[in-house]
Amino acid sequence: MLVRDVVRRLESLSVLDAPGKALQNAVNAAIDPTPVKNALNGTWLGHPLHPLLTDIPIGAWGMAVALDWVGGKRSRPAADRLLALGILAAVPTAASGAANWADFNDDKPRRIGLVHAAANTVGLTLFTASYVSRKRGKRLRGKAYGLAGMGALTVGGWLGGHLSYDLGVGVNRTAFQSTGPSAWTDTVALESLTDGKAHLTSVDGVDVLLVRDGLGVAALADVCNHMGGPLHEGPVADGCVTCPWHGSTFRLADGEVVRSPAVSPQPRYETRVIDGTVQLRSGH
Repeated sequence: MLVRDVVRRLESLSVLDAPGKALQNAVNAAIDPTPVKNALNGTWLGHPLHPLLTDIPIGAWGMAVALDWVGGKRSRPAADRLLALGILAAVPTAASGAANWADFNDDKPRRIGLVHAAANTVGLTLFTASYVSRKRGKRLRGKAYGLAGMGALTVGGWLGGHLSYDLGVGVNRTAFQSTGPSAWTDTVALESLTDGKAHLTSVDGVDVLLVRDGLGVAALADVCNHMGGPLHEGPVADGCVTCPWHGSTFRLADGEVVRSPAVSPQPRYETRVIDGTVQLRSGH
């Protein structure tokens, strides 16, 4: 109950909104070129890059601290190398985390993400101080800094878990959605669709985006897999649709991500036109 109360208080800290939004603008300006943004978000990987990268500094620092206290004198060089590895790995880890966080529009995840980043920054600072102290021959002080760094890292990790598992950040919003009909199913008349314009329909309880291109029709799940935005409310251009909430862009032909923050392809449907009626079924 105490832990839950703490996180609820953090979620309600409106004082974090102004600096948070300013920092988001700065991050987005720095990574705005699409290839950089896509790389940091993990589009090439198929899921967010940040959770994968966190394993390296956490593992390296955790082993360094363990060797500090139970490894004896012979383990000192290994502990120092692990500490340095964690510091180096923290740079791309932080960059990928910042890229994810910069697209949070909702207050709760933006606030929690900011505190999560602050805790991890404190941890990085303490581990850096630990490394510097060791190089200056002050090993006991270095060990103390390392232990304190693990404490800060634990707080940051706990908040990261809250973001993912309680607030659903980074979770594919279409993962638990029905895939729609497996057999060809009638939807709307082709003549009711305007070329290049988004149209929303519902098939077997699933919202589907339809976009006509001449005599053909592209169909994608309407719920953006990034954070659940309605794709039919976003612009359609150059064979792509862009989510109105966070700017994720998907190719209509196959649902592939063109621009993050989404990292997973959007579920697509096969379509055909029979007697003037658009039919669809789940893609294979």
